[in-house]
Amino acid sequence: MDYITDFLDSRKDWLEGICITGGEPLLHPDLADFLSLLKKRELLVKLDTNGSFPSRLEDLIAKNLVDSIAMDVKAPLEEYEEVTRTVVDVKNIRKSIDIIKHSGVDYMFRITAVPGLIDEAGMKEIGRMLQGARVFQIQQFVPENTLDPAFERLKPFKREEMRALGQSVERFFPEVRIEEA
Repeated sequence: MDYITDFLDSRKDWLEGICITGGEPLLHPDLADFLSLLKKRELLVKLDTNGSFPSRLEDLIAKNLVDSIAMDVKAPLEEYEEVTRTVVDVKNIRKSIDIIKHSGVDYMFRITAVPGLIDEAGMKEIGRMLQGARVFQIQQFVPENTLDPAFERLKPFKREEMRALGQSVERFFPEVRIEEA
């Protein structure tokens, strides 16, 4: 930990904030301690999460340890396990969504648009699930360095297809962002 504190202190006049990302940062039970260290140095903290640990998320928010949250939504809830290829307690995903939406913290929900895993119908279902959220971002899938090599052969959605995905959810959010590669 000394290395990290020394590094942060050496860049005191350069750093304004830190993004905590992963894998899943909330897997680490000592994350609150680390975020406390960042806040003591008056750094802003953005947390990227997949929503699997709502009680840890709620604790960090209650302790004012995060300034911004981005939650990755993988699929409509009924398709989560198929898309993620793992066992997922979707009640935790739903609870995290509610916690974030009512947290008072700046936030966004986002999805990476992977052909074959999401389409307009699935996007609309996600829109209904997140309805009322301030910002929804659709990120372009980049077929590089994937866990499953088969995904490296996928062709990303074309620009017009990305825009159509965005248009399919516009009625659910005040702001829809499309991030193209």
